[in-house]
Amino acid sequence: MTTLQTLDTPAALIDRARMQHNIERMQQRMDSLGVRFRPHVKTAKCIDVARAQRDAGARGITVSTLKEAEQFFAAGFSDILYAVGIAPSKLPRALALRRAGCDLKLLVDHPDAARALAAFGKQHGEAFEVWIEVDTDGHRSGIRPEDDLLLEVAHILHGGGMQIGGVMTHAGSSYELDTPEALAALAEQERAGCVRAAQRLRDAHLPCQGVSVGSTPTALRAQSLEGVTEVRAGVYVFFDLVMHNVGVCEIRELALSVVTTVIGHQPEKGWAIVDAGWMAMSRDRGTAKQAHDYGYGLVGRLDGTLLDGYQMIGANQEHGIVARAQTGNAAEDDDLRGASDQDIAIRLPIGTKLRIFPNHACATGAQFPDYHVLSADGAIIVWSRFHGW
Repeated sequence: MTTLQTLDTPAALIDRARMQHNIERMQQRMDSLGVRFRPHVKTAKCIDVARAQRDAGARGITVSTLKEAEQFFAAGFSDILYAVGIAPSKLPRALALRRAGCDLKLLVDHPDAARALAAFGKQHGEAFEVWIEVDTDGHRSGIRPEDDLLLEVAHILHGGGMQIGGVMTHAGSSYELDTPEALAALAEQERAGCVRAAQRLRDAHLPCQGVSVGSTPTALRAQSLEGVTEVRAGVYVFFDLVMHNVGVCEIRELALSVVTTVIGHQPEKGWAIVDAGWMAMSRDRGTAKQAHDYGYGLVGRLDGTLLDGYQMIGANQEHGIVARAQTGNAAEDDDLRGASDQDIAIRLPIGTKLRIFPNHACATGAQFPDYHVLSADGAIIVWSRFHGW
């Protein structure tokens, strides 16, 4: 039987109890706010994780690739929102899913994309369900709620025989915030903007039943979701150090880590070398832009408890560097280096296994073909995940 001590490294480890806690926390919040919850499965890309979310009460899923849609549909998930603007070249794959019985919803945010979709649908006799992406925070994609393009896109879709399923938005700029007040304000901005876009369509006698909002931070800080029909969130299932800095989770709620082994030392530098480099942790340095920079990850013991301020301060392809974090105080850092010089090889002898908690769970998970899942009794099972587009 595989245990934490015998696990081959580096390995992506899910703490099942923490994951389940995170799933139930989010679902209970959505239930209390009276909205449907449609989790974004791109974080884990794992059928078993999505089943746990569904069992807790989630209805439908959100995907970011057509491969995700195909894989999850094959596993019994049929209500799927593909929350990335559809490229015309991908429409045949979307059609195949629809014809197979998948309730696939597509997304557009530009008249040209709407025309291409409507023309393809008309050519093949398919009335695609299409949602219009709304930009409520200037983060990335979508049409501003008051922009004339919103009605233009809707008229193209409706006039072309497509079904307008609703409007959706993603407040991605929430990742840049770090106070409850700022997150609550952005959540309200997200809600109000998307509801306003829906009302404009209805006022123009265009169908718009669905109003979909969401990001992990705004979902957890929203005070009201009046007018919203569903919420989407993804990284909450594992959480990560970026979300900890944002202020929506505690370290004890981080459900994904990378198990690694100490393979060497540089005592004069206070370094332990481990076998998890950026190929295991990813290159994501999201916390570098936040108030607290965690390097390539926060270091814990094998039982998941933190190791006295150690971080993965550097990473090469297959080598990670574990050392005490720098405080920015030169005298204090010299003292820490001095302590590390004396005890790094004693404290972390070769063969020691550690757990590294990542900056960005989505990016770190993507480095591995499987998850090793730790149950409360110490048993480890394997859940597959998938890659690609």
